Amino acid sequence: MPFQPRHHRPPIHRIVSQKIGTRLTKCLTECQSGEEVIVLNVNAGYRAKTRLANLGIVPGVKVKKMRNAPFRGPIEIKVKGSSLVLGRGLASRIIVSCNNSCT
Repeated sequence: MPFQPRHHRPPIHRIVSQKIGTRLTKCLTECQSGEEVIVLNVNAGYRAKTRLANLGIVPGVKVKKMRNAPFRGPIEIKVKGSSLVLGRGLASRIIVSCNNSCT
């Protein structure tokens, strides 16, 4: 039997903002500094999800984006009173929901 590669879904590098009901969903890197959002999902592998869960980033938790580093560097967030710095690649895989206040 010849070798047949497994067909996986291509990775999502950029999530386009979309409206669901009255809430807007987007990735964490698209949020403005000072915005408070709720984590909906993490589109990452097992190890990245485990690492984020150990840091307290799980679906349903409130996250506040503190600031962006210049030149597309890491972003600083506040989760449950703790400040964390995440790389932009990992932060782009965190899907968040915000109220009507964010645009």
